[in-house]
Amino acid sequence: MKIKKGDNVILISGADKGKTGKVVASFPTDQKVVIEGLNMRKKHQRASRSDQKGQVIEKAMPIHVSNVAIVDPSNGKASRVGKKLVGEKFVRISKKSGSTL
Repeated sequence: MKIKKGDNVILISGADKGKTGKVVASFPTDQKVVIEGLNMRKKHQRASRSDQKGQVIEKAMPIHVSNVAIVDPSNGKASRVGKKLVGEKFVRISKKSGSTL
């Protein structure tokens, strides 16, 4: 999976198409990521104590990695991710501009 925690991404499909956000968590085995403030769902939460009330909270749900793209740091548009050997280490680069991520 080429998208990691902390990356800025843009949604390329779904209800929030075109919106950008930061990856909060990634789940490589499920091929899903959680993006801050996007793909929000309402969750009914039961009272945890007897003196507390139940409530409805909004929670960011995971979205499949194929529905997001990395935001190119140089121009702010969607780009694919590649890798390039610099010295002895591989670094992630933007396919659109060639800049490092």
